[in-house]
Amino acid sequence: MKLESLRIPSRLRGFAAGDAQVFDVTLAGDRVQAVVPSASQSQPRGTLLSALVEAHAHIDKNYTVQEVGAAEGNLFAAIDRMAQHRAGWSGQTLRPRMERALREAWQSGTRALRTHIDWVEGEPPAALAVFEALREEWRGRIELQFVSLTPLDLFADLAAGERIAREVKRAGGVLGAFVYRNEGLVHKLGRVFDLAQDHGLGLDFHVDEGLDADASGLRSIAQLMRARDFRRGVVCGHCCSLAMQDDAVASETLALCAGAGIHIVALPTTNLYLQGAWDRTPVPRGITRIHEAAARGLRASLATDNVQDAFYPYGSYDLLETFGLGVQMAHLAPAEEWLDAITISPAKALGLAWDGRIAPGCPADLVLLAATGEHELVGPRGCRRTVIRGGQEILEQTR
Repeated sequence: MKLESLRIPSRLRGFAAGDAQVFDVTLAGDRVQAVVPSASQSQPRGTLLSALVEAHAHIDKNYTVQEVGAAEGNLFAAIDRMAQHRAGWSGQTLRPRMERALREAWQSGTRALRTHIDWVEGEPPAALAVFEALREEWRGRIELQFVSLTPLDLFADLAAGERIAREVKRAGGVLGAFVYRNEGLVHKLGRVFDLAQDHGLGLDFHVDEGLDADASGLRSIAQLMRARDFRRGVVCGHCCSLAMQDDAVASETLALCAGAGIHIVALPTTNLYLQGAWDRTPVPRGITRIHEAAARGLRASLATDNVQDAFYPYGSYDLLETFGLGVQMAHLAPAEEWLDAITISPAKALGLAWDGRIAPGCPADLVLLAATGEHELVGPRGCRRTVIRGGQEILEQTR
């Protein structure tokens, strides 16, 4: 298969391009065989990306808004509503919703997805067994990872924390926690780091998901990483409070994050919906400091987070829609220079074998957009795509 006259964003190029901006890409089997400058540099037919990577989702919660209702900006109301709904979860009720999420992600061009699974007591939740079955069934289509999403305070129970970490290790997952202005924050975080080090686990935190400037979870995580020389990889999602802090404080925190090698994930849909008042126009946007992080060498990922549940009652598993909102919400311009937020950056955060750069020899897992330039990336042409997996077209979207 030959794909002709395409733009490949500069950050996604794993080859020397010289002055060329438009390329012909030859596929052979399930690999990219060659990338060469097109004879004409003036009329690209589309934009070529590597397949998309979803760094932060909740496929156990999704498609429940009809039962639980939308929380309309109240994070803790959403948590309470989902807790009540979760009491009735079983493998039978979870599987259809989780499968639907994977089908949507696959059709949109996603090659890897990390989901957080609610884990609110020492024993494993019903969703874990469903996830393990789906991970095997979807092998070769979507690479699936999971994170145990546990309230940080539960780790004060040493026995419960040990049981969680043991089971996460057995199931090949990542240890996680919800961290927000907890009492005894550093001590409890230290316990999570202890468990990760004892069991050889990576870490992925929901951290500072609110607009309180005194939330210091991100800073504490970075300090613990450096103090312990923790090298197994740490992802921090949300980090909304960072945007509310003084520039000097935020800059110090980001310097610590850069030194520790933290991966930051921004969630534009859910945080735009949840953060800020609902009785007036919300001035704070609920997005972390993406530009400032990039200036420190931390290229943030953009991810879906919630889909049609109490936390976010809309949406789908289309990362290009998430990207479009993130571009507008955080003023990510030129937009083309930020496409690594749904390709390369999350691939690194998830530790994938392929970093997402397009080059001869890389997997022929690609997304061909109808957008022919920067200003078509957000809008109908930006969402219209052909998904190529293993060198074969699996779906052409014409919307």
